[in-house]
Amino acid sequence: MIKSTNEIRQMFIDFFYSKGHTIVPSSSLVPDNDPTLLFTNAGMNQFKNIFLCREASKYLRVVTSQRCIRAGGKHNDLENVGYTERHHTFFEMLGNFSFGDYFKREAISFAWELLTHINWFNIPKNRLLVTVYELDKETYDIWTNEIGIPKNRIIMVGDQNNLPFVSDNFWQMGDTGPCGPCTEIIYDYGDIKVDCLSKDLKLNNNNYLELWNIVFLQFDRQSNGKMIPLLKPSIDTGMGLERIVSVMQHVKSNYEIDFFKNLILKIAKLTCTKDINNISLRVIADHIRCCAFLIADGVFPSNENRGYVLRRIIRRAICYGNKLGVKKVFLYLLIKPLIEVLGESAKNLSNHQAKIERILKFEEEQFDKILKRGISLLDSELLNLKENDILSGEIAFRLHDTFGFPIDLIKDICKERNFKLDITGFEKAMKLQQIRARKFSKFECSYDNKILFNIQSHFNGYDQLDLSSTIKAIYIADKPIEKITTSSNSNNEDVVIILDKTPFYAEAGGQIGDIGNLKKPNSEFIVKNTIKFGNAICHIGNLISGDFSVGDICNATVDSIHRKLISINHSATHLLHAALCKVLGNHVVQKGSLISDKYFRFDFLHYNPLKLQEIDKIEEIVNEHIFSNTNIETKIISIDNAKLQKAKMLFKEKYSNYVRIVKIGNISKELCGGTHVLNTSEIGLFCIKSEYGISSGVRRIEVNTGKNAFIQMNNNKKQLNILSSLMKTNNSNLNEKFYNLINHVNIIERELQNLRKNQVNYETDLLMDRVIEIKNTKILVSKVDNFTSLMLNNIIIKLKNKLSSSVLVLATIIEGKILLIASVTKDLTNKIQANDLIKYLAKQIGGDGGGKIDLARGSGKEIKLLEKTLLSVKPWISDKL
Repeated sequence: MIKSTNEIRQMFIDFFYSKGHTIVPSSSLVPDNDPTLLFTNAGMNQFKNIFLCREASKYLRVVTSQRCIRAGGKHNDLENVGYTERHHTFFEMLGNFSFGDYFKREAISFAWELLTHINWFNIPKNRLLVTVYELDKETYDIWTNEIGIPKNRIIMVGDQNNLPFVSDNFWQMGDTGPCGPCTEIIYDYGDIKVDCLSKDLKLNNNNYLELWNIVFLQFDRQSNGKMIPLLKPSIDTGMGLERIVSVMQHVKSNYEIDFFKNLILKIAKLTCTKDINNISLRVIADHIRCCAFLIADGVFPSNENRGYVLRRIIRRAICYGNKLGVKKVFLYLLIKPLIEVLGESAKNLSNHQAKIERILKFEEEQFDKILKRGISLLDSELLNLKENDILSGEIAFRLHDTFGFPIDLIKDICKERNFKLDITGFEKAMKLQQIRARKFSKFECSYDNKILFNIQSHFNGYDQLDLSSTIKAIYIADKPIEKITTSSNSNNEDVVIILDKTPFYAEAGGQIGDIGNLKKPNSEFIVKNTIKFGNAICHIGNLISGDFSVGDICNATVDSIHRKLISINHSATHLLHAALCKVLGNHVVQKGSLISDKYFRFDFLHYNPLKLQEIDKIEEIVNEHIFSNTNIETKIISIDNAKLQKAKMLFKEKYSNYVRIVKIGNISKELCGGTHVLNTSEIGLFCIKSEYGISSGVRRIEVNTGKNAFIQMNNNKKQLNILSSLMKTNNSNLNEKFYNLINHVNIIERELQNLRKNQVNYETDLLMDRVIEIKNTKILVSKVDNFTSLMLNNIIIKLKNKLSSSVLVLATIIEGKILLIASVTKDLTNKIQANDLIKYLAKQIGGDGGGKIDLARGSGKEIKLLEKTLLSVKPWISDKL
């Protein structure tokens, strides 16, 4: 009986559980322990720090089924997806790991038993062959002597170009660090006739499928190339779930396994596609799975980093839907079918279904506008080409990079219209973009790290704003010094002082740093800002009297009023976050903040501008919480406990085993290291200053609290009084007055439009009488008075409808500036181009212009030269004809 994908995954986990392995859940698709990675792209990512000996493992043996993405950075399979049998943006990696416990013998034995034993995968042994690193005799002996694999089914893989340890079968994490040989298990779809001496056997075709890679981490590579044996060798393995499922379900393509096959059928039904082998269906099936899991793990479409990759995948899927003839928003409708076909493995998606659908629908609606514009731009470029001409690779790349057009979609459109595509130029532009993007594939720390501080500072400022401390270091212009005096710093440069302990809160989590002073007898240092570099809390400021030396004991005092105002605003952000979720929905996620003493701003995920009623409701809810006199509690708890309490966490934040939770009654629970007031009543008042979008899907709210909120509300009241006075009414009748005024303006606007329409019709009739004919071509050159740019455009359209083969040039003067428009019917564009004509005219009147070959516009400022310029049109046209 053929087993399902979910059953096969569970069999893998059950097998290793029976061998003493601890089951570890898949980590997030966004690595929380590796700033160099765009996405989790291998099963070992979450254990990288263990392999690097940076942290200890809780377990000796582990088994996982890790969700992975390869669609950005170094590992990018995006362009191959759908066109090959194996490439995916999203896949699952099955893996078993040993951290200093078992090694080669057990790892190989486990793999062979799982794959071949009748109680497990039961794959025929004669369908399997293995690769071994040429210098790894121990592994070779295990395969031959203990497992019993015939020698003619072992491929020995050596070093490349005679470079030591540079081989497909020698794995390393980086230029230095843990590394070692690996052995691969290959599934053969055909007859096995492999010579053990054939090192160049091509295993990358459809007759062979690499199932499992088992890496033996046994060396520590030094910077000089020397290999030092690890004290505790480890095991790192990886087997693609989709690949082993294709073998177990007796199909050659990953897209033919159960859930993909069922999902493709559902997509075909939704898109009315009869050919279920259409590549577009494969692409959409892969991409919708990838997008859903990314959004569920907290990645949202944007124009940078991970969000950019997600947006590109969404747009690629939409384009392939477009190729299938889909004319409406459809991608978000696939989430429900996706959850259905994935079954129990889609629990994470089910919990976020509404959010995923909402985000996809918004992205589709936005991209639909962009897609139409992109196709329009492509149409414009193709209009300038003749049959069998070549579309520039740079233009194709711009459409691909800016609008998310897959290159094959551009190819198809070109082919349909008998144009060629400069694919070499496209690939060149793509490579240049990859070089530019490579430097952004690693995320650097956000702080200025010119000074590398290895000093440990302790923050003691939650409960006290004044304490005695010892100076550990002093810096000026990034250089350490032993002593600072007013005379030695005559230029009054900023000074950095680091203390062993401090009440000053360093800028973090959107909250600005504390200010205050450091004092000792006859000496004072003003702290203008506090920032954390590494483990050191740096007090940045100026010495105003006396001197300070490393080792001095000083009194550190925080400006209490400044701190209180910041704390008020920080507590208010938590109330705002809770209110946003209540009013708008639980899809609201914090995307950033700035918390100062004057005001705060809060960025959050939401896809529509807030309505006035929603803003009012949010203000009402927050102020009710303020007036409820609710205590604000902070405590240190375990991260596991915080998760059980469902405390809000910032997605990109890396949390330690113990975290600080801020709880406001039953209103809010968030992990937060910032400073807060003790009771909501201390906030006083809450008033929203503004709400606006800062990027696609991200809104920003700016807020005043306390006294500043009162000032804002008082200013609003003054503005209302001024408006009421201007409208000659009182505040209660102001709305009605404005509605009446708006209606009056609308009536006048409609009357004005009718007048302009009549003027265009009247002027069109007059201009028809001025048309002349030169060489069988109708010519009209004229100046019209009191015309807007839109009226000029409308009159050209009306004239073109009345005249067949013609060249039209019209001019008008608006606010001291000449506007020109030129039109050429398409039967004449082989002789006369409107853009050439407009450039010729605009140059004479001190301006410029351009456009298409059949319609162009220009402008100029030399009004006195206009009449002479218009007289030059007829001779210019006559020469061309």
